[in-house]
Amino acid sequence: MIFVTVGTHEQPFDRLVQYVDELKQKNIIKEDVVIQTGFSTYKPQYCDWSNLFSYQQMAEYVQNARIVITHGGPSSFIAPLQKGKIPIVVPRKRQFDEHVNDHQVEFCREVAKRQKNIILVEDIENLKDIILKYESVIGEMSEKVESNNAQFNKNLENLVQKLILESQER
Repeated sequence: MIFVTVGTHEQPFDRLVQYVDELKQKNIIKEDVVIQTGFSTYKPQYCDWSNLFSYQQMAEYVQNARIVITHGGPSSFIAPLQKGKIPIVVPRKRQFDEHVNDHQVEFCREVAKRQKNIILVEDIENLKDIILKYESVIGEMSEKVESNNAQFNKNLENLVQKLILESQER
């Protein structure tokens, strides 16, 4: 199953919703697709969809999906990352009146560059190939994904030790 979420921003994200629906119509996507359409005006004809889902439903869809496709809002692409999944991220763009500016594009570029744990799709026409090659794309990425957890834990441990020592000296 593929799960698509466009978030709850009040501007439509018809470009993504319609493109995925067309891929399903053409049988390019063969598996089930569920789309959270938000305030999009395009109503999918070939995918299951709802404007909004509860937090519980969203969590279940993310958990059960083979692929999660999101807009560029951090909450939307962090959810699959927390489940150990690499999301496909299609940022909203101002030129299509999907957002007030291009901060999603800029932010997602930085995340993709620094963290290397999202698949950034800026040109919607590239989405089809990414979906079809998803397994090989994430396979290549897994070697590049960097985690800062070990360094964070070490720094936290050092800080705690320092605080304990300081409190004992008082």
